[in-house]
Amino acid sequence: MTPKEIVKELDKYIVGQHEAKKAVAIALRNRWRRQRLPEEMRDEVAPKNIIMIGPTGVGKTEIARRLAKLVRAPFIKVEATKFTEVGYVGRDVESIIRDLVEIAVITVKEEKMEAVMERAEEIAYDRLAEIMVPESKPSQQSIQSLFDVFLSPQKAQTPDFEKEQSRLRNERNRIKKLLKEGKLDDEVVEIAVTVETPGVNVIGIGGDLANIQDMLSSLFPKPRKMRKMKVKEALRYLTQEEAQKLIDMDEVIREAIDRVENQGIVFIDEIDKVAARSGGRGPDVSREGVQRDLLPIVEGSKISTKYGLVRTDHILFIAAGAFHIAKPSDLLPELQGRFPIRVELKPLTKEDFMRILTEPKNALTKQYKALLETEGVEIEFTPDGIEEIARIAEEANTKAENIGARRLHTVIEKLLEEISFNAPEMKGEKIVIDREYVRSKLEDIIENEDLTKYIL
Repeated sequence: MTPKEIVKELDKYIVGQHEAKKAVAIALRNRWRRQRLPEEMRDEVAPKNIIMIGPTGVGKTEIARRLAKLVRAPFIKVEATKFTEVGYVGRDVESIIRDLVEIAVITVKEEKMEAVMERAEEIAYDRLAEIMVPESKPSQQSIQSLFDVFLSPQKAQTPDFEKEQSRLRNERNRIKKLLKEGKLDDEVVEIAVTVETPGVNVIGIGGDLANIQDMLSSLFPKPRKMRKMKVKEALRYLTQEEAQKLIDMDEVIREAIDRVENQGIVFIDEIDKVAARSGGRGPDVSREGVQRDLLPIVEGSKISTKYGLVRTDHILFIAAGAFHIAKPSDLLPELQGRFPIRVELKPLTKEDFMRILTEPKNALTKQYKALLETEGVEIEFTPDGIEEIARIAEEANTKAENIGARRLHTVIEKLLEEISFNAPEMKGEKIVIDREYVRSKLEDIIENEDLTKYIL
């Protein structure tokens, strides 16, 4: 996709912030360009990491998430404050890459399973038919006949197994046909299922030790037990089981690691919270330690995971923070140099709120309208009603903490509280949300500053 096409796609979900969209679109296009360079030059081109500067709720996370979804790239969002310096109790920064690889493996595995699902379903039908029409137990006479064949094959008569096998085939084919038609969905069958044993979470240990449990579990087969379930559920379980058998996990892991190394996106939120503002004492030492641990990963290093070593040289890192108190220059100089692109996102205005409520594909007004339609209730947002919602959201952000577009969720939830509660008894009704309706529900709250802080 060209940078313009990427921005156009992001515009469908995120209002404004053109500079930030432009920056991530260029960074993404540079990846495509790098893949077309000669191999000796390809490894020399480092990704252009980005720092997004802006208050909460203006679209920083959403831009990164939509970007990853757009190109189907492995994506992880982490908060810098959740990590501790190596040697302290808590999560170390290398777990970011381990988690990213885990996400990529799951994604690739699902894609591969989807590709073989049709074949897996056919095998599952056969297995289910065999479970529902088991082979008959051999009678005493059959066992004696087999024994006679063994002792004197020239005199004994061979049991008529072909007739029995033919009967089984016909009956199983009949059951299989009924299964495909869905006529046996509510019947109950008993199948063997794998018992998942709960894992043990160990806090504050490195990746090598954390992987010991996975290695030990792979040495021993997982226990199985018999479980009764409906045919429909059993078919779904057996299809998944067969699909897993049909895929090559080594190929899945290779592809997942390749995607992480060449397409992975790591979004580090609250990077400003680990920016040391004074040299040398108290929590600032720990903050600086987290930055120093992040530095080799952002620069490019090899991280040990349970799937093997993963290179971080070409993973795109997007850092974000409000930087109300700290400044980007408070970060370690080495870390600053690894984020060459700085983008400032603008605070949202009333006009932005109005666009957010109407323009995106996933606009809140469209979501709530669809939700209430399931109850048979129709709601209509008029232009002046939307303008009033935007005004109240902006005013609430001014009086209380500015949480950006997230304020709209709170305002609309409070606005539609009574309708949502009474919706099952309002089937067939149509409600118009205009300026007067919004004011009647929210004006008292917005005028009282204390209520605004606690309710909106």
